[in-house]
Amino acid sequence: MKNPRAVDRLCHATGLLLVLSGLVHLGVFAVDGGPWDGPVSWRKPVTFGLSFGLTLIAVTWVTSYLRVGPRLRSALLLVFAADCVVLVGGITLQAWRRVPSHLNTETPFDTAVSMTLAAGGGVLVALLTVFAVASFRHRPTGPAGMPLAVRSGFAILLMALASGAAMIARGVVLTRTGHQEAAYHSTAPLKPLHGVSLHAVLVLPALAWLLSRTPWSERTRRRMVATAVGCYAAAVAGAGVWAVLTYR
Repeated sequence: MKNPRAVDRLCHATGLLLVLSGLVHLGVFAVDGGPWDGPVSWRKPVTFGLSFGLTLIAVTWVTSYLRVGPRLRSALLLVFAADCVVLVGGITLQAWRRVPSHLNTETPFDTAVSMTLAAGGGVLVALLTVFAVASFRHRPTGPAGMPLAVRSGFAILLMALASGAAMIARGVVLTRTGHQEAAYHSTAPLKPLHGVSLHAVLVLPALAWLLSRTPWSERTRRRMVATAVGCYAAAVAGAGVWAVLTYR
């Protein structure tokens, strides 16, 4: 599929389906009940479906402002979309099986799912890092404030990826040293940092786009985007401090 617009439409549709999956499982939780927290709950297909769906839609849109060859961008987006589906699918499958999705090595099948999710996370990091680097190599296009919003969004997104990798790494160490239950709960301090920083790539560019629809001057819009970036960075820093203070 070489048509960039067709790839964009496919990625947007896939993202909407993932969001719909998250909403459906929110309904399942409302009917079935059970704990919201913990390694086995309906929270995971809900939050992962919503987060990955929104992120896929956001990245597809935001990368249109990057100075990247259309074929390369389309190829990266297709792999990214497939990776999102695999990750959400694996997590959802394990939720229906009533077993943990990550760090679960109880059976060969569970181990295979866990390893697939870990590999998918690695692919995710690689793809988003490529887009982040591209945003800094060449100034993104777009209305006033958009270049700063795109670059800041990707920079903060890298923090989300780093915190996610840290959660997995710590859980793997605890699992391999015989502390399986502790591994499931070890990620709690980093979850706020991961969640807050994950969606900067949507929130900041969306603000720049909305401001471009106003009659305000370019200088004013740039200042407002810069202020929003500062506020978002402060929120991420606050989540980071909380993670340090609650780390055990």
